[in-house]
Amino acid sequence: MVYGGFMNDLFEKLTKKKKELDSAFKNLPLLEKQLQNIEEWLKVELTYSSNAIEGNTLSRIETAEVIERGVGAIISGKPLKDILEAINHARALDFIKNLAKTRKSHQFITEKDILSIHKIILTSINDYAAGSYRNSDVFIRGVDVEFPRPQKVPYLMKDFVSWLEGQQDKHPAKVAADAHFRLVSIHPFIDGNGRTARLLMNLILIINGYPMAIVRSEERTEYLEAVNRGQTKHDLMPFYKTMIIGIERSLDAYIAAAKGRSIIPFFIEKAEVSARNLLHIGKIASLANVAIPTVRYYIDEGLIKPEGKSKGGVMLFSPKAAERIREIKRLQQKERLSIKEIRSRLK
Repeated sequence: MVYGGFMNDLFEKLTKKKKELDSAFKNLPLLEKQLQNIEEWLKVELTYSSNAIEGNTLSRIETAEVIERGVGAIISGKPLKDILEAINHARALDFIKNLAKTRKSHQFITEKDILSIHKIILTSINDYAAGSYRNSDVFIRGVDVEFPRPQKVPYLMKDFVSWLEGQQDKHPAKVAADAHFRLVSIHPFIDGNGRTARLLMNLILIINGYPMAIVRSEERTEYLEAVNRGQTKHDLMPFYKTMIIGIERSLDAYIAAAKGRSIIPFFIEKAEVSARNLLHIGKIASLANVAIPTVRYYIDEGLIKPEGKSKGGVMLFSPKAAERIREIKRLQQKERLSIKEIRSRLK
C-alpha cells in the first residue's frame, strides 16, 4: 500500500496505534460499564461537534440534555430544528454501530445503508427529503463549487457504492476519508450531506476495528477549507491530514482509557485560544457571511469582542465569533429581536 512518502508514514502511524490499542484491550480489557460510559460520552461529543459544524446552536451541555431527555428537554431560546438535529444524530450513531455488526467489511455497505443514515438525520425536520436524493440543484454560500445536477445523482451514487466495493487493498483510514470526501462532493441530498458523510466515515472505521473520529467544532474552519480545497484545487492533502488527526486522536484517547486515564483532554482543549487559531476581521466576516462593517457594528454594540490584536494592531478573533455572529443574525431575522434584546439573550 503506497500513498507517497509523507502520507504513507501517516497511515503507518495509524496502523501501529491500532495494534497498540488492540493489544491494550486484549491485555487489560476495559470493564463493560467503563466502556459504555466512554461510548455515551463520545455520542454527545460527536453529536455536538458534527451539528455545530453545520451551524447548530446547542452547546455541549444542551446537546447532552437533549440526548438524555429527547424533545422533552427544556432548552430556552433554541430552535426546535436544533433539538431535533441532536436527537437524530444520536440515533444515527446508534444505527451505524448496530449496522457495523452486520457488515463484515466496508465493501458490503449498500446504497440503502447510506439512505437509511440520511433518513434518520432528517426525520421530523424534512420528512419529504429524508432518505431521498435531491431533485434540485444545491449551492453553498461562499463556496465556489458546482455540484452535480440532480439527474446525475442516482447514477453517481451507484458508481460511489461500486467504488467502495472495490476498495479492498487500501488502508481503512484512507477509505473512510475518501468515502467522506466523495459523498460530500456528490452532495446527493438537499440537506444533511456533511453529517451523513461523517457518519459514513465512522461506519467504515468501526467496521475495520477503529474508534470513531471526531472533527471538533473548534476545527470547523480548517475542516471546511480542506474540503473546499479538495473540491476546487483537487488537493486532498489538507483534508487527509485533518481526517488523520481526528482518527489518531480517537486512537490515543482509547489507549489512554485502557491505561486508566481520562479521554476528555483529547477532545476538549482548555478555554484559552492560542494565537495561531485567532482570525482577522475579514476572515470572521467571510465565515459568518456578513460584511466587515456589520462585524464592526456588533463590536461597537458589545455583542462580540476580539480576543486580542496582532503586532500591527489588527483585531483578532476566536473562530467561535463567526458562530456567535450567525446566532445574532438568526435572532434578528427569525425572532425579530432588537440589539438590546439580543444583548440580553446572549448574556
